[in-house]
Amino acid sequence: MKIISTIALAALLAIPALAQTGKVLDNLSVPSKLLKSERKFAVYLPPDYATSERSYPVMYLLHGAGDDHTGWVQFGEVLHIADKAISEGDATPMIIVMPDANTGRRGYFNDVKGDWNYEDFFFTELMPYVEKKFRIKGEKRFRAIAGLSMGGGGSFMYALHHPELFSSACPLSASTGPITLDDAKKNLIRNNPSIADSTVERYYNRHSALALINNIAEDQKKAVRWYIDCGDDDFLYEGNSLVHIALRKKEVPHEFRVREGGHTWTYWRESLPEVLAFVSKAFHQY
Repeated sequence: MKIISTIALAALLAIPALAQTGKVLDNLSVPSKLLKSERKFAVYLPPDYATSERSYPVMYLLHGAGDDHTGWVQFGEVLHIADKAISEGDATPMIIVMPDANTGRRGYFNDVKGDWNYEDFFFTELMPYVEKKFRIKGEKRFRAIAGLSMGGGGSFMYALHHPELFSSACPLSASTGPITLDDAKKNLIRNNPSIADSTVERYYNRHSALALINNIAEDQKKAVRWYIDCGDDDFLYEGNSLVHIALRKKEVPHEFRVREGGHTWTYWRESLPEVLAFVSKAFHQY
């Protein structure tokens, strides 16, 4: 009888621990006037969200080309990885928002023609919507952005365009944008054969991480905490290395990680716990 009671007690004690898991909602949407469509997004809610009344910090987590808002859910295992990091004390409980940038057109930026303004949608429609719908602390110090590949490029641009909105930015295996003005022209002229040189230059200065870093204002050098991670076999390694060098020359504090690996989900799943820990330091007021 004593043995049975002990087993029963152990089982009862284990129930709360088993119940402490987060939740992913991966079929949510927000109406967009700018993009003239319903825009899907996914959200990770931390384990205590349903039982607490507190508000949480938020990380926007951007997918890469070919994926959508479910990429980090399905392949990135965000639920398991975030739950584990939070339960082990390596990350603070946070909400993770994963938008879709693969429907209609692909990408996180405003189109050069001005007829598909995804970046405007992100900041004026998506962000206000989710930060009102969920219990999110809508302040810079409690907001971070991260992403892989195309989403790494989005992380670079969004944080460089709006350093007043993000405490941390974590581009992973990032597409850093055109390295030179000539590269920008070659990329743009494919779909815009009569594009003006002045338009190319404006676009380059806004969508090249190197151009943005080289023109960064002195008082903005410490505005965002940077964590940059790219595998040594990644085809985007050159751009990330050049960004690292540019940041060093400009004396912008940042973390730069190069690990063994390529442009793969295996690499990014290993990156995510480090990202969660990094952004949590700012959330905790390090």
